[in-house]
Amino acid sequence: MNNYTIYDPYVYNGGVYKHGLLLELLEDIGGYLVNKIVTASEITMDMFIPREDFYAMESLSSKLLGKLIKSPLTGVEIAVISPTLSSQHLPHSACDIAESLRHPGAKTTMVGLARGMGRNISMNMSFERNLINEHDIAVFSFGVFKDCIINKKTRLFEGIDIPIVVVGGPKNIDLSDLHGASLYVGSIGRIAHRSRNPEELKQLENLNDQVSNLCNNLRLKLSKDPPSIFPAKVMKYIEEQVPEIKSSIAPSPISLKLSGLRVKLPYDLYYEKLANVEFDNGTKLKEVANISKSLMNNYILINIKKKSTIGFEI
Repeated sequence: MNNYTIYDPYVYNGGVYKHGLLLELLEDIGGYLVNKIVTASEITMDMFIPREDFYAMESLSSKLLGKLIKSPLTGVEIAVISPTLSSQHLPHSACDIAESLRHPGAKTTMVGLARGMGRNISMNMSFERNLINEHDIAVFSFGVFKDCIINKKTRLFEGIDIPIVVVGGPKNIDLSDLHGASLYVGSIGRIAHRSRNPEELKQLENLNDQVSNLCNNLRLKLSKDPPSIFPAKVMKYIEEQVPEIKSSIAPSPISLKLSGLRVKLPYDLYYEKLANVEFDNGTKLKEVANISKSLMNNYILINIKKKSTIGFEI
């Protein structure tokens, strides 16, 4: 029997007054606070709540006149990839896609490839492949020509080991024609303005829904052989034992992934300190995770080993 606790991601929107009660309850039930933003008298908190205790959190939220909203992409890193950085490829749809995916909680990274254009030279480079593979999901933002997407752009999927989502102008493309892709979302083509009319915004919402469903399936698959320690729990211990993380000027100094974390501190300076973060049972982080240098600004990338690999769960 799998006793792995299932955590669901939610965002709380409400007043600052007495929000500490919500944080106390979250700690009591074994949940985790991911992010907290206070603006004047309002507060927004991203959190992971144990599924069996959700109703207790919902009840208290209602008493505080706040709202708990499901944020299915919290704790997910998504690379939004454009074939090139040139004007015909990058703005504006790629920006809209990245911004839209942030609303359900995702952390997005925009990647413009160096050699993604042209039928004969379209390709990705080793550095680009490795950088994209540091994420949980890759979203490729393509244009409006079906032949171009099927016969040229699929070359860009080579070497990508994470689930691939293809976004393009054609309404429907059979996945069998997109070798390696897990999902195709149509009717979001290249446009010369930011998405603002109702139909365009509706398509972005559809993208969010479909990527969220893909993410839910990934989480379900992961629960069958889960990480040996929940990433948000590792985040909590890092914040307690590595105080320098609080002085990081990077947005979201610790970004959660489905089975790991990105810590935005220099690898060469903080590897040892991160590797020796100690949990309650005496186990150190380096014993339950692979710690490497990220290709993004030399940050620290932590990939947590599976429970079946180390034989126990923290």
